[in-house]
Amino acid sequence: MMFDAHDGQGWLQVEELLLAFVLSAVIGLERQVRGKAAGTRTQTIVGTSAALILLVSKYGFNDVLGSHVILDPSRVAAQVVSGIGFLGAGLIITRPTSVRGLTTAASVWETAAIGLAAGAGLPLLAVLVTLLHFAVVLGFTPLSRWLGDRGLGERRYLVTYADGRGILREVLSTCTGRQWVIGSLSVERSRKPIDTESDGDESAVVAVGLTLTGRALDQVVPVLGAIDGVIRIDREESDDD
Repeated sequence: MMFDAHDGQGWLQVEELLLAFVLSAVIGLERQVRGKAAGTRTQTIVGTSAALILLVSKYGFNDVLGSHVILDPSRVAAQVVSGIGFLGAGLIITRPTSVRGLTTAASVWETAAIGLAAGAGLPLLAVLVTLLHFAVVLGFTPLSRWLGDRGLGERRYLVTYADGRGILREVLSTCTGRQWVIGSLSVERSRKPIDTESDGDESAVVAVGLTLTGRALDQVVPVLGAIDGVIRIDREESDDD
């Protein structure tokens, strides 16, 4: 009775659970490698649990089915889809200049769907969606950046320069001349030594966060980096991973 597939506890159901486990872990590894919040453990638990919930929905009530009891297994799947939204909402981080975590939240929802597909006995669809996940995160990410750099996009940069030389004025003037719209500007003043040929005295250094909107943003780093006194420019990732 324990390994009876018709009773919901056969090798078929074990294979479906293991499939959900493996596919969910693969997606979790991708998130883990990219340093995202929901990594291997979260994704694997979500996918495997979703598969188990659907299997319970399919087979867990066989002992009460009868002429007066009718069950709809699809209702449990619908509740999983809506309920996983609470976990996804906790992964989304809203900042004044950006919203991060949308892709990771969507991947958790996707992992739940893969688990449901595995638990429903649709292994081909589960594997296909897993492969499509990597097509999206590995193929669409550079494409989106390429389009954003050459089309109308928005990027955030951290510009570090030596203080007291009017460099910020020149930076803003250069951005205006290039028709890059400055969406936000935050200044953080600090003191640290600048790596020059001087005697090693500490000089005032200012780090300015700029959110720029416009075209050809791939030219921001070389253009602003050419300004005398600019020490470095870091492009902050603005995607929603």
